[in-house]
Amino acid sequence: MEKPVRSEHRECGLDEAGRGPVIGPMVVAMLCATNTAMREIGARDSKTLSPASRERIFQRIRESTSRYSFIIIGVQEINRKMETMTLNQIEEEAYVSLIAQSDCTGTHYVDSFDVNEDRLTARLSSLTGKNVLCKHKADTLFPVVSAASIIAKVVRDSEIEKLKLIYGDFGSGYPSDPRTVAFLERSVVNNADLTGIVRVHWETYRRLISRHSTGRLF
Repeated sequence: MEKPVRSEHRECGLDEAGRGPVIGPMVVAMLCATNTAMREIGARDSKTLSPASRERIFQRIRESTSRYSFIIIGVQEINRKMETMTLNQIEEEAYVSLIAQSDCTGTHYVDSFDVNEDRLTARLSSLTGKNVLCKHKADTLFPVVSAASIIAKVVRDSEIEKLKLIYGDFGSGYPSDPRTVAFLERSVVNNADLTGIVRVHWETYRRLISRHSTGRLF
């Protein structure tokens, strides 16, 4: 966690990074600032920025008067919770925790992870007692959400680099990345212990385990 969140007639933006990967943690971030200030420092959807640009804007966020916090949901926690919870429920839990600690009196904008924005808006508002508005593509609509997406992405990238020092280069960690799939295939063949980095409930991993058990991995 970083920097306590304070209110100065600002608004909050919340977003995540790492919802879909088969390897690595998910990070949910919240930033309290003004949309004008975040627009002026260049905040926009983190997916449209290069790693260097994200780092540069993240540094500007840290030097600004904004307040932010984040939660890192590690792989082992995801694996454990997915025995009884959906990914949406795990994500909701993190959003509720962050919003509940905020004393920002403005709107809390959330990049909706539910297909039904209104349902998620009502639920997060009810669970936190705060003014919450959930929108799809909020990271492109509200600079405070763009800034939160940058924080989440930079923090997750840092966590991924730490894991690579231990496990080697596994690519981006996404199922669509051939390097990630090749890493998983080698690890499964070699019976490597991946419980510290792999989301075992993901279909990508389950399929590899199933194919390996029948001798049809390659």
